[in-house]
Amino acid sequence: MNTLKNLSIRQLTLYVTLIITLVNGFVFVSLYIFVSNFSLSTTEAIVIAVGFILNFIFIVWLLERFVFRKIKLIYKMIRAGKLTKEEKEKEDLGGTALVKVESEVEEWTTVTNKELQSLKSLEQYRKDYVGNISHELKTPIFSIQGYLHTLLEGGLYDDSVNTNYLKRAISNVDRLQNIVEDLEIISRLESSESKVNMVKFDLKALTNEIIQDLEVMAAAKHIKIMYKEGAAQAFSVMADREMIRQVFVNLIVNAIKYGKEEGTIKISFYDVEKMVLVEVSDNGTGIEEKHLKHLFDRFYRVESSRSRKIGGSGLGLSIVKHIIEAHQQTINVRSTPGLGSTFGFTLDKA
Repeated sequence: MNTLKNLSIRQLTLYVTLIITLVNGFVFVSLYIFVSNFSLSTTEAIVIAVGFILNFIFIVWLLERFVFRKIKLIYKMIRAGKLTKEEKEKEDLGGTALVKVESEVEEWTTVTNKELQSLKSLEQYRKDYVGNISHELKTPIFSIQGYLHTLLEGGLYDDSVNTNYLKRAISNVDRLQNIVEDLEIISRLESSESKVNMVKFDLKALTNEIIQDLEVMAAAKHIKIMYKEGAAQAFSVMADREMIRQVFVNLIVNAIKYGKEEGTIKISFYDVEKMVLVEVSDNGTGIEEKHLKHLFDRFYRVESSRSRKIGGSGLGLSIVKHIIEAHQQTINVRSTPGLGSTFGFTLDKA
């Protein structure tokens, strides 16, 4: 069987034709000799021999035309691109082993299936994205419309209504502006318009600044931000300082918003050879496993109603992921409902 697989297509064609011709010839000669009482003249032998040759040529022609050409056509279809004249002369499909053709067709099928699955995933992602962004924009727009219509219909002259509704309208305008600005940030990161300004800086010094900036926000929920014991050593890293500031702010603000009252947020630094692993942990409600793989998707919310009430564009974690990937690093999350969540990302040491 392996010997047959290693035959070229043209060799296989000749062997198959020869076998068919011999079988047909044996049957025909046996019948002819039996009918003619086991006698065969020289002329009859010559005619039979010529018939064998013509039969052989005819079968080869049939196989070449209806089998070999079809295989060649299929083989040409799976080629990634057009061959040059030199490549065409070098590549003789007739001399190609059948096992090679089979393996290339299987490889092409596998690659094509992967591409189809990828396209389906992208199409589904596009549909979800369009639906999500429409929903996110629709809510504040409808709210603004409602407030403005109320004011135009007489509420503008009602002191108990006008100022309150104008403040609410402005709040929704601010929300729209935040969404647009965050989308612009993601767009720049994806299109490489926003260059990563790599500088050497003290990671712990940056973290201290951010903790001080967010202390008031954390204190409102009686949440304490601290370093994890034994994982607070200082590291010099090479990264875009302002981008990494944004990563820290987004992760810590999320931990404050979704953390429990009187909880804690712990920041940790770990030495991983040429990199530093940074982790931001909380002891909040945690996230179910089914949500983890979508957590960095745009506009994805674990609890939609609660998330919108708290505020935010729904793009924070997506921006975090894009920033870390722009540094050619990785970010991950692990979480247990009832125990809390930990976000970890890596940075290169200086």
